[in-house]
Amino acid sequence: MTVDMLLGVLGWSAVINMGLLLWWFLWFMCAHDFMYRTQSKWFKISVEKFDAINYAGMAFHKISIIIFNLVPYLALRIIL
Repeated sequence: MTVDMLLGVLGWSAVINMGLLLWWFLWFMCAHDFMYRTQSKWFKISVEKFDAINYAGMAFHKISIIIFNLVPYLALRIIL
């Protein structure tokens, strides 16, 4: 695997992951009640806990994108 190929993989991974994060956020904002109803059928959970779990999941996903995609991408860009 060449450095250029690795840059491409990291760049597209970051774009795809940010797209998934945006989709999750929009789905959560626009269909919150639907998501809560479907999940509360399976798990006994309050709305507050449901919101906290989703926000924590989005934050973890965003931090993971930064650490595992953007930082290595920028480091490779800097050394080239």
